[in-house]
Parts: sequence; C-alpha cells; structure tokens
Amino acid sequence: MSTVPARAARALALLGLVCALCACSSVKELISRESSNAIAPTPLAEDFKPTIQVDSLWSKRIGKGSDQHYLKLTPIVADGTLFVADRHGHLIATELESGKVLWQIEDETVQYTGGPGSGDGMVLIGTGDGRVIAREADSGKLRWVAKVSSEVLAAPRARDGVAVVRTGDGRLYGLAAETGKQLWEFERTVPTLTLRGIAAPVIDEDLVFAGFDNGRLVAVHLHSGKQIWDSPLAVPSGRSDLERMVDVDAEPVVVGTSVYVASFQGGVAALSIVDGQIEWNREISSYDEIAVGAGHVYVTDEEGVVWALNRETGASVWKQEALANRFVTGPTYFDGHIVVGDFEGYAHWLDAQTGELQFRTQIDKTRIISPALVASDRILIYSAEGRLVAMRPH
Repeated sequence: MSTVPARAARALALLGLVCALCACSSVKELISRESSNAIAPTPLAEDFKPTIQVDSLWSKRIGKGSDQHYLKLTPIVADGTLFVADRHGHLIATELESGKVLWQIEDETVQYTGGPGSGDGMVLIGTGDGRVIAREADSGKLRWVAKVSSEVLAAPRARDGVAVVRTGDGRLYGLAAETGKQLWEFERTVPTLTLRGIAAPVIDEDLVFAGFDNGRLVAVHLHSGKQIWDSPLAVPSGRSDLERMVDVDAEPVVVGTSVYVASFQGGVAALSIVDGQIEWNREISSYDEIAVGAGHVYVTDEEGVVWALNRETGASVWKQEALANRFVTGPTYFDGHIVVGDFEGYAHWLDAQTGELQFRTQIDKTRIISPALVASDRILIYSAEGRLVAMRPH
C-alpha cells in the first residue's frame, strides 16, 4: 500500500475508516503510524483578549454524547423544541429557553449512529443495524420502525409525506412518513475505502440533494426518487484507494437558486439547483459542514483553517489559521459571527466579515465534533460527552 498523503492522514486519524475490500489490519497499522507522526495542534494564544461578550444562558449534560465513536450526533431544533440523542439509545426533547426535559426515551435495544432529524410532525433517527425510528415530535410516541439496508450515519429528513434516509452502503431511501413503507430507492456505488461519515440529505421543495462517497452530488425528485441531475464535485486520482477518496460528507446548503457543498480531497463548489452545473469551484478539501451567510460561504478545511469565500464567485475573502490542526468543526454562521469548536472543548467566535478571533470559552474538557446549532436568538454547542451549552452574544 502506498504512503498516505499528509492531508489524508489528518482525516484518517480523526474520522476512522469504513473498510470494504481492503484489509482492516493494514488500515489500522497505517492509521497508527501516521497518528504517531501527527502535526502538533496550534497552541491557543495566552494573551488573547476577547472583543465581544458572550453569555452562557444555560448548561447541562444531556445523554452520553458519542461515547468516543466519532459520531456526529448533532442536536436539532424543530417547532421550538430541541432534540438530542446519544449512542446508547437516549432520545431527549428539551425546552429551548431553559434546557428543561419535556420527554425522553431510553431504548437499550438500539445504538443510534446518526443525529435526529425532523419533519411532518416527527423526530426521526437511525441506528447501527439499519433501522429508522419515527416518533411523534410532541410526545415521543412511536409512529413506526422501518428497516433499511445498512447503518444510518446521518439525520433522516421528512417533508410532504416522504421521509428521506441516507445509508452507509450508498443508498438513498424515500419512506412514507405515515407508515415507514418504502416508496423508492436510489443507489450509487460505494468506493473501496471511505471516510466514516455521511452527509445528511437536504430537502428543498420537491427536490432532495444528497452527496455520495464517489465525489458526486445528486438531485432526485422527493416523491419518486427519479434522478434530476448528477454532478461530479471531485474526480478520484492517485494510485492508492486512500489517495482516491473524494467523499462528500458535508451537508449541502441551498440558498436561492444555488446549492453549496464541499468534498474531501476535492473542493468547495456552488452548483445550479436547476441542472447541477458548477457555477464555481475552489480546491479546498473539507470533510465537515459548511455555512452560508452575509454574502459568504464559510468552510473549515482538513487542516483546521477557517475560510470565507465570496458566495457569488468563490473568491477568498479571508482565512483564519490560528486554529490549524485543532480538529476544528464545520463553521456555523450566527448574527454576524462564525462559531467553531475544537478537540479540547473550546468554542471559538470569529467576526464573519474579517475572520478576527473575538471570543473563546471551554464548554467541556472533551472534544466538540458537531457544528454549533442556531436556535432562534441563541446558539447551542454540544460536546462529545454530552455537555450542551446555550450561548448568546451581547
């Protein structure tokens, strides 16, 4: 097996791998070797002085987080309620204003592998053994359980009577929102080796946008699963399977007539939602979520550098390198700020127009994996061990 590029080593050490045709023992040895030569994280400036004030509205531990399995169990907000899940079968509905628990389900028979999703009055969540569980959002009452082909690593979504589910084996399912019955199935071939992560499907009106591990973004019709277009974001290159990984693990973001997305060892791109034509493309490799706001597209690259790109042209506006190699999360845009988390549990606030570091606070002593979540007039940050903090700037 050939040497792993430095860029791939960072992601492999952090994310882990799904091994298909390749020998798992060889991959483990490779990860161990590359991790031992890892680049040291950039130390945080000791003389940092905040330029804004951010208040912690409430903080509490909810569930057990991802339990060190690098699962993006990102909470969601739906109809004014916060939903949080952990790997051990806990699903909790929480009041946004205070963090008070409204209802909770503890199911010891499941292991959740993806965060909760919502739609059509439901909260939906996937498991490691290929189940999709739908519950009534207001009460937690079970609506249905459906079986799909493999583990569900991304949040399912529902709209207009259809629940959309992305599975780890390259399939996209449309299920009836009322019963869980399969309506359609869309499939793409999974490469030999992929990063352990899947982009959640995004529903916009009657279209579903989904990224795949072969570096492509597709649009299918919500009610039929019929392909509308299929666009390559990155073309695999290199001799080894590791070098050829071009996973699309960033959830697409739809704004106006464009959809924005990023791929690993590929780039950040804007595409037309009408026909999938690429409007612009930047060679910035990322395996995390992107954000759009204030005329910019924000992305954290594989080295932990945070970028702002012009939304219309893709041109660089600024980049912030002070957090390099700190395994920074994808950015979240909130009220003129960009918020990211890092591997030591710090939340960092940046000026969305300049990239200047404005504020930082450590919310937990464990890493932050999921991007921060915007919820009305506040932002929510969730650590890998279940610490949830609601924050708001002055």
